[in-house]
Amino acid sequence: MTASDDSVLDEAFGRFLDRGPEFRTGDSNHGPMASEAMTARGFASSVGRWIDTYAPQLDEAPAPRLRINPDHWAGGIGDALRTGDWIAYFSHAVEDEDWREVLALWWPRLLPGIAAGSTHAVIRTGHAVRALRSHDTPARRAELARGLAYWAAGWRTAPGSGPRTGTATPAAALDLVPRLDGGPGSMRTYFARLAEDPRWWTAAGSLRTATEPQDAARLLDELVHSAVGFYAANGRGIMLVHAATAPNAIARVLPVLPERLWAPSVNAAWTASAAVVANYAPAVPRPLSPDPVPHGPEAATEVFARAVEHGDEHVIKLADTAWDVHQATGDPAALAAVMTALAAVPGNR
Repeated sequence: MTASDDSVLDEAFGRFLDRGPEFRTGDSNHGPMASEAMTARGFASSVGRWIDTYAPQLDEAPAPRLRINPDHWAGGIGDALRTGDWIAYFSHAVEDEDWREVLALWWPRLLPGIAAGSTHAVIRTGHAVRALRSHDTPARRAELARGLAYWAAGWRTAPGSGPRTGTATPAAALDLVPRLDGGPGSMRTYFARLAEDPRWWTAAGSLRTATEPQDAARLLDELVHSAVGFYAANGRGIMLVHAATAPNAIARVLPVLPERLWAPSVNAAWTASAAVVANYAPAVPRPLSPDPVPHGPEAATEVFARAVEHGDEHVIKLADTAWDVHQATGDPAALAAVMTALAAVPGNR
């Protein structure tokens, strides 16, 4: 990332400072996430125009009401009405302390509530951390504060997040997940349905356990790889992309966390990914006919460019994750997932 790209990203984060974490509809604000992804992939020149279209749809940021007491923080966790309070708390925290220390303190507190914002809170946090690892600036600290605040205010657990005793690979474990095939209802409704399904509990406990920190990192990479491939074979819309982008957000945070938090992070990533698959994967795969997957050394760049041109924030985020997988593995299914999303998700251009 060049110095000019750095300034573009900081300006982009600044444009969202007075915007809230959600629309009135309850959909999440993806602006900072998509802006960071485009900048990280060399498409900083597209960020300003994209924000011009996207930002006017957003609500104002909520104002603080009551101070979060750092010694009695649990009373404000999971309370969306205190989003402004959490923004104020984390904004001060990352200004006054090393952001890595703030993250290490709050990560185990927030991790059980990984379903916050339908996993958008952890994804937003992951994008902010990648930006900070590249360059530590006040704008990026402010964005991290907003990701953590959204997570704290929306904190929500998913069923099946307890200890596991399974031996399955991520790909095999994803195949065991029951598919509820969407339907009307909130995330709370979906989780209630999962909790009553014995197949879910079998699947949730099926993933193998990491034996040590580096194994946890490898297992998380395998999960992201498998989830991207799963979307290529099953993707029909927006929400299923989070089965891949949520665990990849955690993978981006892992290197700055104490190693004792790596295995619990993988457990949470698996629960989130599996819950998304259960709720949003079609009961029976209905293959699309996307455009052919580009090949060659610039294939990932070409696919990402198509995602930017398409304009949908979810497709951009999936393309960002698919780039990571393709770079690490060379698996063409990673780029096929993006081509599937381009065919399945309405564009914003």
